[in-house]
Amino acid sequence: MAQNTEPSVAWSDDQSDYAPYLLRSKQEVAQVLRGVMKATELVTAYFDHGRQFFITSVVDVKPEGDALLLDYGVDRETNKRVLQAPRVVFVTSQDRVKVQFSTGPLQEVEINGRPAFRTQLPTTLLKLQRREYYRLVTPIRTPLACLIPSPAGHVEAAVTDISVGGVGLSGLPEGMDLGEGTVYQGCRIVLPEEGTILTALELRSVQDVTLRSGKVVKRAGCRFVGIPASQQALIQRYIIRVDRERLALLKGS
Repeated sequence: MAQNTEPSVAWSDDQSDYAPYLLRSKQEVAQVLRGVMKATELVTAYFDHGRQFFITSVVDVKPEGDALLLDYGVDRETNKRVLQAPRVVFVTSQDRVKVQFSTGPLQEVEINGRPAFRTQLPTTLLKLQRREYYRLVTPIRTPLACLIPSPAGHVEAAVTDISVGGVGLSGLPEGMDLGEGTVYQGCRIVLPEEGTILTALELRSVQDVTLRSGKVVKRAGCRFVGIPASQQALIQRYIIRVDRERLALLKGS
């Protein structure tokens, strides 16, 4: 997969780096959020500076009332804690394009007899246009590995990039079945500080890449198959944390 050239998305209030991707029109913001709602996309809500999160969905968008309504989370204690948070960052997608926005505090309301969250409609919305999914190039200092079961044991490949949709892998051995559409069951990726991804991978593309040393390696693009929302949330949390750390290093340099 090609190297990621898109801007980092972090917890910072400074949006100057993302200006080309920001929607500021209330009509455009409402349109994107209605698209997320109609597609019933999962939304990951981060608070406490990204240290806590839960899964929700858009219930209603009311630009005339400057309101956004969201489903309650499944964990009662998390719902209580987020009501105390001054700011919440939401990450989702529309038509396979990454969407991120933030709002002020959430309020508890009732919709058709069920609890829900109400917050103000975001004044800006970040929509990364150039990729099917926002892909993070994995850090060199803390590399990721993917363990793929095989008849002879586990094959270990380096993860070159990762998104909620899939991964790029490098260093696949010649003896593996590298036919497009091949599905590898039970693949395992450990995300430092977050958890373990256990999922099937579908091989979408393979290419030979020549390294600076002259060595030729196999690189593959793979799609997650049937990955649960809880593991997608782990990936999103990992991406946001690594991007936040990179941005902090850049600002400190």
